[in-house]
Amino acid sequence: MNPTGNSPKILVTGGAGFIGSHTVVSLVEAGFEPVIVDDFSNSERSVLDGLRKILGRDVTYYPANCNDASAMEAIFQNESFTGIIHFAAYKAVGESVQQPLKYYRNNLDSLMLLLELMPKYGVQNLVFSSSCTVYGQPEHLPVTESTPRLPAQSPYGNTKAISEDIIRDTVTANQPIKALALRYFNPVGAHPSAEIGELPLGVPANLVPFITQTAAGIRPSLTVYGNDYNTPDGTCIRDYIHVVDLAEAHVQALRKLSESSANASYDVINIGTGRGETVLNIIKTFEQETGVTLNYTIGPRRPGDVEQVYADVSKANQMLDWTASRSLAESLRDAWRWQQKIS
Repeated sequence: MNPTGNSPKILVTGGAGFIGSHTVVSLVEAGFEPVIVDDFSNSERSVLDGLRKILGRDVTYYPANCNDASAMEAIFQNESFTGIIHFAAYKAVGESVQQPLKYYRNNLDSLMLLLELMPKYGVQNLVFSSSCTVYGQPEHLPVTESTPRLPAQSPYGNTKAISEDIIRDTVTANQPIKALALRYFNPVGAHPSAEIGELPLGVPANLVPFITQTAAGIRPSLTVYGNDYNTPDGTCIRDYIHVVDLAEAHVQALRKLSESSANASYDVINIGTGRGETVLNIIKTFEQETGVTLNYTIGPRRPGDVEQVYADVSKANQMLDWTASRSLAESLRDAWRWQQKIS
């Protein structure tokens, strides 16, 4: 292991997860030194091997739970962080409806612990993993950061809204913390090396892993939930962003915070492509790019599904000097290459 001694150290909670692992790669490429904290409750240790192959070296990691106060305190004592990217959270919408307390305890307590440790150890910069779920079904599209947040459809979504409020209120209380909450839209794809990618546990809850598992024969067929929405082909519309583009947005957010002369600040930024794609267009594009014909059926609408949502990303473009550059076709090709590797 040969981490560079003078590179700014960034704590990446949940750094073995889908978005976290890709962000670790982008951080190293940008000259930062990521330190992963992950208890592997929603990820696999094999991700560390994938990171080693991409980076040519190990990344420092601690197998700890972000709610374990003594473990986290020891990590802060052992390392000298200049910033934190906080991914660690439970994220299954359906499970959160069944087990709300599990989600509130894990997702909120871990954030509050970090916010307590940051001033104590002189760590000022925080990038928080939020979600476009805070917008619900907006009245007007595309959604901007000033679009009103609507009541969450699930405890998971509510933890994201509450977390944003906790950060805002902590900063307002004159704590020396500079924070950006990135409201993600729909991350897809995989690293082009196919060494890391999305590893859903059990039946995938997201569209693209379900598509790739169906194409690989792991799932017998794909169900499209509803084709009678008020959209061009009747299926739901989402803003799908390549996970590497999303990872690079975190690096830019960290840079923005570190360059700021403010003692304390808080803001929210949409991270997407600014384009909406229907479910059927995702399927059609996947078939075109891979040559694989998908077995899919049309089913009834799913309760709680938003009809359409996509981002206005002008704030991210201007404030972070960042824009999503990878196409939907590239995202789907990368996702399929990753699926073929792990199947």
